[in-house]
Amino acid sequence: MLLIKGVFLTFYIMEIIFENESPHHAFSLLSSLIVPRPIAWVTSVNLEGKINAAPYSLFNLLGVQPPILGLCPENYKSGLPKDTARNIRDTHEFVVNLVDEESAQAMNITSAALPYGENELELANVETLPSSIVKPPRIAQAPASLECLEWGTLQIGENRLIIGLIKRLHVRDEYYDSKNNHIKSASLKMIGRMAPPNTYCRTMDRFTMIKPEE
Repeated sequence: MLLIKGVFLTFYIMEIIFENESPHHAFSLLSSLIVPRPIAWVTSVNLEGKINAAPYSLFNLLGVQPPILGLCPENYKSGLPKDTARNIRDTHEFVVNLVDEESAQAMNITSAALPYGENELELANVETLPSSIVKPPRIAQAPASLECLEWGTLQIGENRLIIGLIKRLHVRDEYYDSKNNHIKSASLKMIGRMAPPNTYCRTMDRFTMIKPEE
């Protein structure tokens, strides 16, 4: 029971001990709770130059000095690394393409589990553009793409955290304010990942709060 301004509130709090939870249940709980999550639509190539594309929501910006991001590709149920992780391990290059409402359906198609070496972008009928400094291509319809070099990969238990150095940013002209040198974020119709397995959100419902002065 909690007293707030003279009013007693009664509620109960569940405590979950993750040491006692299976990885599957932990994922279900946390991925339903920590929302929305941005989506990294990652393109990579294998040693033979064959393209792979796959979306991941265990992803985010980590810092800007230098610009870095974090990406956590899981293993297949067999325990083998997913194609994205395998390709990055072999080539140390990848591109994170961001996902908006326009590209959502194509992104979803590329989440299909195809045999290693098959191109998911062909299945989704998605075109690519050459990158500037890495071999994996950019996705043409993505609102923005980040060319990355692998800085390193941390293995924490069965988790694989790939840290990427962001070397180039490509963004559609319509979303870039060249006069003020910033992104027109209010125009970006990005989507976010919600609870698994099939729930997403739009990000156009926004509000403003003025940050206190330091």
